[in-house]
Amino acid sequence: MNVSVLGSTGSVGRQALEVIRRLPGARVCALAVDKNTALLEEQIAEFKPDIAAIADENAADGFIKKYNGNTRILAGRRGVIAAAGYEGAETVLNAVVGSVGLLPTLTAIRAKKKVALANKETLVAAGGLVTGEARAYGAELVPVDSEHSAIFQCLAGNAGNKISMIYLTASGGPFRGMKKNQLKDVTAADALRHPTWNMGRKITVDSATMMNKGLEKIEAAWLFGVTPERIKIIVHPQSVIHSMVEFEDGAVMAQLGAPDMRVPIGYALTGPKRAANSFSKLDLLANNKLTFEEPDYETFECLTLAERAIKTGGTMPAVMNAANESAVGLFLCGTISFLEIPRLIKQMMDAHEAKEIERAEDVIDAEARVKGEIACLYS
Repeated sequence: MNVSVLGSTGSVGRQALEVIRRLPGARVCALAVDKNTALLEEQIAEFKPDIAAIADENAADGFIKKYNGNTRILAGRRGVIAAAGYEGAETVLNAVVGSVGLLPTLTAIRAKKKVALANKETLVAAGGLVTGEARAYGAELVPVDSEHSAIFQCLAGNAGNKISMIYLTASGGPFRGMKKNQLKDVTAADALRHPTWNMGRKITVDSATMMNKGLEKIEAAWLFGVTPERIKIIVHPQSVIHSMVEFEDGAVMAQLGAPDMRVPIGYALTGPKRAANSFSKLDLLANNKLTFEEPDYETFECLTLAERAIKTGGTMPAVMNAANESAVGLFLCGTISFLEIPRLIKQMMDAHEAKEIERAEDVIDAEARVKGEIACLYS
């Protein structure tokens, strides 16, 4: 198995390399990063890929000047796209954060690769385009997120059986049970203290606002071909059940496991076969109480905004996604408060008219406009 790992220095990317390191016969043939060249250099030394791409032009220039190894170094977004379509790769694991993962995903699909997708923003912003291209090119699209991997596994062997409801589970994040008045002074450090999962900064904040679950609902609708009405978000604080599927006969299938991203990453790479590993295993006696709650849509307004984006369709999910990316960045650097995240997203959604998506440029242009407007507001 030859794998190209995009976003290899991020949280999912690093865990993916840990999984690949333990898989017999697996080889990393391409890597792509944003600008963490120090860690990339270590990864190149260990995995010896054929090519490595650095999206940040300045970081790439500096690295190329000092690098004297055998791996071919590519610069800029075109380099990342080249890594996605690299002919030596059979599987492309896209762990890039944000909508910049769209063009690499489409490139891998058009090259008829198996695409292990951890970049949820790709399907949020352009789900119809991406899934349509996957069908047209016969490319396999496999989810990496624990929730979508759980649904994927629950559906295995159930082709032709009608889905009544998908239950998308949420931990509730670090602020579960809190009300708006309790959230007005929370800091980035508070938001980054996730109770069960170890994730990157952006996705951890998304979990704190619960936007992550809104994004995942949109992603699930495209991945599994169901209407949003058949996807219900439920809060499950223990993070033991990663998601469930109810069929028309009332049977509910659930996928359980320890909250360890390496397990769904491994399944995305090897499924439907399962590879033995030494990762953490679920202890049912230690986790003998499983509880479920309704989400608090009033406190966590991002859920309502995501529902609105789903219903509106067209470029509105892309607008919402771009506004969220910018808002989270502003929150992490201390420019806006936690409660201003949904306010800013709503402001951008109110100001934009949704248009039909015919090509990737429609999505890219919509997101660029939103990010440009937000940059002007806070410059």
